[in-house]
Amino acid sequence: MNQKLKDLGVDELFDAILCLETQEECYRFFEDLCTVQELKALTQRLQVAKMLTEKCVYTDIVKKTGTSTATISRVNRSLLNGCDGYSVVFERMERKKKEQEK
Repeated sequence: MNQKLKDLGVDELFDAILCLETQEECYRFFEDLCTVQELKALTQRLQVAKMLTEKCVYTDIVKKTGTSTATISRVNRSLLNGCDGYSVVFERMERKKKEQEK
């Protein structure tokens, strides 16, 4: 974990997010917290990370998401050298999807 990121304010933000229980609550909270553009940027990075883990090439990611190659490269560096945050989320999302299909 990046120690520059760790502080009481960030802890409080994450605690607030962890308190949310439904997608509707997430929409309401993030609409209050972020601008539309900020939320779209976060969403775009998550989509890029998902596509990179699915072995999509940069040109296809640019076409589908409109993301710059610089952002794709940044996300790719996080996937390769980051803290495995994307992996944790994608594994849990996949597990939840499979449980809901049963």
